[in-house]
Amino acid sequence: MWKMKEYVSGGEREESLLDQESDGICSLSPIQSLIVFAKPIKFALLFTFGNVLAVGSTAFLMGPERQLRMMLDSVRIYATAIYVGFVVLALICALLIHSKILTIIAIICEICALFWYCLSYIPFARRIVSELMVRFCDTEL
Repeated sequence: MWKMKEYVSGGEREESLLDQESDGICSLSPIQSLIVFAKPIKFALLFTFGNVLAVGSTAFLMGPERQLRMMLDSVRIYATAIYVGFVVLALICALLIHSKILTIIAIICEICALFWYCLSYIPFARRIVSELMVRFCDTEL
């Protein structure tokens, strides 16, 4: 598939980029994963844009009217509002305020809101997670 030429003494050797001994194209090294802390504003923009595209892709598959109806359903209206609010907050922290700490906090809140929003599509999932939080952490969501 993808080939990489390596020049060694006495000639050249060709090896695949997808070999076992390579680092892998999709793997994150500790240095690469630090982009969240090194450049949180850039990460927030890309992450939020990816989330908006993900929600937009489901609207493309089922139609925007049905997507909005499902998002504004009485079961998940609060989860949708919180998720959209944290998406907007992450963009405000990244683009207008330019605060790295606030951007990281907004990203973490956006991830939690996205998780809670996704759980709203699974029957009884939010109740199960709430009961687990009460049981393990002595707190309620």
